[in-house]
Amino acid sequence: MNFNPEHPTLSKCLTCRDGREGDHGDVRGGARLARALCSLTAQQGSDATLRGVRCKSQCKRACIVSLTAPGAFTYLFGDLDPTDPAHLQAILDLIPLYSKAPERFLTRDARPEPLRATILGRLPPLGTASDLVTELQQVQA
Repeated sequence: MNFNPEHPTLSKCLTCRDGREGDHGDVRGGARLARALCSLTAQQGSDATLRGVRCKSQCKRACIVSLTAPGAFTYLFGDLDPTDPAHLQAILDLIPLYSKAPERFLTRDARPEPLRATILGRLPPLGTASDLVTELQQVQA
């Protein structure tokens, strides 16, 4: 994998199950989604580094992807359908939007529509100036 800190990294869980493994020669949904994303990026191109992760610990949610970059917000999406062209295209459409945004922060309405309801988490970077983050004071006992 050629990591480039200038580009975001799209990580795909390879072991997610989507309940349709029997229809696909026991190939897990996560692996099928990864294959479909690799195929689509080969056709359309992408500035993101793609990588597979053997488990993202979201087993109750099918087909997980995350998008992250150094010093940037990290997004986690789940319940994606490896056979749905809208889900696949939304993931690729997210990358340039993410790359152009300050601190790579995207409001719900700035994300492609299929990824608005499938978000599982948005993690702020350490040292962010975002007003989403409040420093907590320690309470003296």
